[in-house]
Amino acid sequence: MQVTLLDGGMGQELVHRAGDPPTPLWSTQVMMDHPGLVQQVHADYFAAGATVATANTYALLRDRLKVAGIEGRYEELIDAAMREAVAARTAHGSGRIAGCTGPLGGSYRPDNHPATAEAVPLYAEQARLMAPFADLMIAETAASVQMAQAMSEGVLSAGRPFWLAVTVDDTDGTRLRSGEPLADVLPVLRDGAAAVLVNCSVPEVMPAALDIVSRSGLPCGAYANAFTHITEDFRRDASTVEALSARSDMGPLDYADHALSWLDHGATILGGCCETGPAHIAEIARRLTAAGHEIV
Repeated sequence: MQVTLLDGGMGQELVHRAGDPPTPLWSTQVMMDHPGLVQQVHADYFAAGATVATANTYALLRDRLKVAGIEGRYEELIDAAMREAVAARTAHGSGRIAGCTGPLGGSYRPDNHPATAEAVPLYAEQARLMAPFADLMIAETAASVQMAQAMSEGVLSAGRPFWLAVTVDDTDGTRLRSGEPLADVLPVLRDGAAAVLVNCSVPEVMPAALDIVSRSGLPCGAYANAFTHITEDFRRDASTVEALSARSDMGPLDYADHALSWLDHGATILGGCCETGPAHIAEIARRLTAAGHEIV
């Protein structure tokens, strides 16, 4: 079997390596304060076996920068993030670059997401700025059908292959975090998605989610987080990742156990999300190779 191996978490990896107190700007703040660190993280993921570098643009959205008073740096920061990914890929000699967008209004906040007519141009603008550097686009952590629709419509306008990643309830992989059935996202994929993924949910719910998204007929996959759970404090405005806790039972060996099991549920794309790092990806790569799978 051919398996695409994504990288692991970027934002939390940057926070840990920088050692600075996290801010609401999260990975963007670290990139501004520590130039070159993003490239180092990308390089470590490529060395671990990842074939896709997901750009550090998840949190690079106008609404977040506006609150921080630095909206005027929007284009400059996107350019910087994309160039650090490209530099790592060039040094490695192979791999693809994924321009990444996260949800407007905050992660896990479908209640705070702008109306579709307002959101689509913002997603389209970000995708347009990333496109010259990107081989594909990933819209991550869509927590509702409306978010998935707006992200898809906006990002698809950039003319790159588009992968949609949704996040599901940590206790029920058949439902989005909005409470809507995950199956309700499937019609959105007909607009032109090239793959469908489930991300930033606990590993245990991925099999149920994959059983649903695999019905789309598109390549599908999963990359879970290693948080204990998403707290209500984190869902508040201007929160930071200090409101979240990492699990103690999701090291590289345990995480790889989960990830390899997802192949039996239709996954052909594997990776890691928050609180996973290069060691997690390296262990997945090792097991894929040992099992005779081809990493592409």
